[in-house]
Amino acid sequence: MKIQIAGPGCLRCQVTEENVRNACAELNLPAKISHVYNVKEYAKLGVMMTPAVIVNGKAMISGKVPTVEELKRLLSEIK
Repeated sequence: MKIQIAGPGCLRCQVTEENVRNACAELNLPAKISHVYNVKEYAKLGVMMTPAVIVNGKAMISGKVPTVEELKRLLSEIK
């Protein structure tokens, strides 16, 4: 599974990335996690609001900081 966090690197984006990593760890989910900082790059991915969580190329969450529990539910459905 490939998970990208899109955002300029603000505190909200950092918390989102930390929550994604924690959710994956709690689910024992092997995922390649990366952060897309470039506005043009994440716009190409369809992201209009940050922070955003992109799973396997599809923007799943945008414009809010998801909780670990929200992410666990989302990622469990995708597994």
